[in-house]
Amino acid sequence: MPNPRLTGLGGGLFCGASMFALACLDQLLFEGSLTVYGVLFLPVCVLTALWVRPGDLVTAPVIVPIAFTFGLLPIADDSGGGVSGSFMGLVTALALQAGWLYGGTLAAGLVVTARKVRLMSRRAARRRAQARGSLPGGRQPR
Repeated sequence: MPNPRLTGLGGGLFCGASMFALACLDQLLFEGSLTVYGVLFLPVCVLTALWVRPGDLVTAPVIVPIAFTFGLLPIADDSGGGVSGSFMGLVTALALQAGWLYGGTLAAGLVVTARKVRLMSRRAARRRAQARGSLPGGRQPR
């Protein structure tokens, strides 16, 4: 499995582009099923949270709801009402699919929290080892 390290902006672009592409595919194959879109949103959230750089961890739970909204554009019902109809369709889709939105955001938040705790524990172990004069694994500090 690839292990890219995305910046905050890169994570936003990845997540937004993925959700838009999946929404277009959903529109073609499933006639814009919002349930299919919501199910596809969850792995994109987890991948975004896994692939963002350690310095940009806080951005993942912020960008996934924005990407969810951006991805809804091709499948939201516009009711033939132009821009205002599209906006109302988008708001309605967001209201009806809030469970998927909250679930994906929660999944990204949990992954990011686990990564941050792991990162902090590694840094603490490294500091303790340096204070003792050796790094974990018996290596000497440089």
